[in-house]
Amino acid sequence: MLTYPLMIGTWEIVAIVFVVVLLFGGKKIPELMKGLGKGVKSFKEGINEVEKEIKDMDASLEDKKEEK
Repeated sequence: MLTYPLMIGTWEIVAIVFVVVLLFGGKKIPELMKGLGKGVKSFKEGINEVEKEIKDMDASLEDKKEEK
């Protein structure tokens, strides 16, 4: 059987969920997921801002190049 890194199966997911429930309890999980979602959203917004700045900088450099 060929195994790949970071390929997890059904039983591994079940074990991870079980450990998370044991550590944090059922009431804390929604709060953790909400915080995780906010973090991912903030990360994506940051990436989009950086991409926009790079595009703006590239456009301004092209404008300067055309002026010469």
